Amino acid sequence: MLKIAWDKSYILPLPVNHRFPMSKYEVLPQQLLHEGTIDTANLFSPGPIEERWIVLTHEKEYWTKLKSLSLSPQEARRTGFPITRELIGREVCIVNGTLQCTLFALQFGIAMNIAGGTHHAFTYKGEGFCLLNDIAIAANFLLHEKLVNRILVVDLDVHQGNGTAQIFRNDPRVFTFSMHGRANYPLLKETSDLDIPLDDFTEDVQYLSILKNNLDKLLDDVQPEFIFFQSGVDILKTDKLGRLWISREGCMQRDRIVLKLAKDKNIPLVASMGGGYSENFRDIIEAHANTFRLAQEIFF
Repeated sequence: MLKIAWDKSYILPLPVNHRFPMSKYEVLPQQLLHEGTIDTANLFSPGPIEERWIVLTHEKEYWTKLKSLSLSPQEARRTGFPITRELIGREVCIVNGTLQCTLFALQFGIAMNIAGGTHHAFTYKGEGFCLLNDIAIAANFLLHEKLVNRILVVDLDVHQGNGTAQIFRNDPRVFTFSMHGRANYPLLKETSDLDIPLDDFTEDVQYLSILKNNLDKLLDDVQPEFIFFQSGVDILKTDKLGRLWISREGCMQRDRIVLKLAKDKNIPLVASMGGGYSENFRDIIEAHANTFRLAQEIFF
């Protein structure tokens, strides 16, 4: 059964002029339920994560400042969010959603988080709408509990997974792969184990060819026992922040490549949704929904 992390805390009111599309976390599960892709049995509410898993990845001083709402104005500005107790409560539920998804993925082959993919959170700071790095925390949980020994992060958001790269810079057990816009945020990139920077206006055929060739080779070379997939849909041509020219069909084919390879090679996978900022809200919802539709088609 496909298990999907979602909680009402994922939906948080933000100022009306805020560019982060919080409402997608309300509409996406409703759309999947309405069309019959999932039913309520597929959804689970993760609840808050235990602090011990947070400080296994993030510096204790940073977490203390975050939970006590004592970030400096500059540190808070860097995150892009107004820092509130409700926001921190949301973050700890999202992170636990991805952690709990790892256990479901080990059981069923795949599990998914309606939110997450917070790959700009470093060990010691947050930025770019990311406060805690859900992928890194869940990966460190798996390693700490000796559930797997080798992990591959496949980050296909249009923005480089700089926080994840920093966190695992010196950990050979986690291979970080980021395929992103060369000229896009962040201006100063970290060094992933494999970075593929793409030029502005890269289209479907080139994008999908680069992805498939590299991912095929990575699975052979890395031999991962687990995959984390950051499936941001800000690669779309319609995205306000993306600058790539990927169609909705191309985005779906991207997801098909990743999910089918994981299924064919029997590698458990957890997908986090990542970014998406298209002007037409339907573009965001449909592109994200396609990831869930493909998961049902390929795995179940």
